[in-house]
Amino acid sequence: MKVLYFDCSSGISGNMTLGALSELIDDPHYLVNELKKLHVDGYHIHISKEKKNGITGTYVDVHLEHEHHHEHEHEHLHHEHVHHHEHRNLFDVNKIIDESEIDEKAKDLAKRIFLRVAKAESKVHNESLENVHFHEVGAIDSIVDIIGTAILLCKINPDVIYSSVVNDGYGFIECAHGVISVPVPATSEIFAASNAITRQIDVDTELVTPTGAAIIAEIASEFTAMPAMNVQKVGWGTGTKDLVIPNVLKVSFGEIKKKTKL
Repeated sequence: MKVLYFDCSSGISGNMTLGALSELIDDPHYLVNELKKLHVDGYHIHISKEKKNGITGTYVDVHLEHEHHHEHEHEHLHHEHVHHHEHRNLFDVNKIIDESEIDEKAKDLAKRIFLRVAKAESKVHNESLENVHFHEVGAIDSIVDIIGTAILLCKINPDVIYSSVVNDGYGFIECAHGVISVPVPATSEIFAASNAITRQIDVDTELVTPTGAAIIAEIASEFTAMPAMNVQKVGWGTGTKDLVIPNVLKVSFGEIKKKTKL
């Protein structure tokens, strides 16, 4: 049985997940080439090796290109198959996914992850699902993070995915609405609607983003210590922050031998 084990001891975010999973596949261009099938413009991906507390991992940075201003919005509407702009709702995101040429299983997984974020945002902002405009989610980086994660997971194709207990920090961070406490409300609501096991640790910042929470809540079937498995490969994805603990997500790929009946 092929197993992926996510060690979320330093939390989880979309780009940490992309970094770790991209280390588990042998083709460095696979992710970027697959994402072209989305027909979304206005960004490019920068992939680099970064060190966190001496540990080297892959850092995936989604650079937004700002040359498309809103006053040009209508000029672009007649361009077939190219999606612009960050103010999107769930319907818009699902349309991008449906109209892309990515693998059907990846489409399905990406839509389920987005739905988790949308439901949480809808509850936090007291708006209907159709009316939630994701500042976080509709933005290109969330689209790339979530769909990229779905693409890589389908390529790796594990039989089962397990996760450690998910650690988050404490304190306060600034967001579009002002200063809010950690874990941020969307992250709390995503976990409340799932079977995830989470806790706070003594690190004064956000470790789990809503995107990271939705990914791990959707894909992990159990939150537990690493089972007895033969690890064959380890992927390390780095986050943006420098912390007292290494800001890395470790994803182990390996095998659990099926017990044979005596």
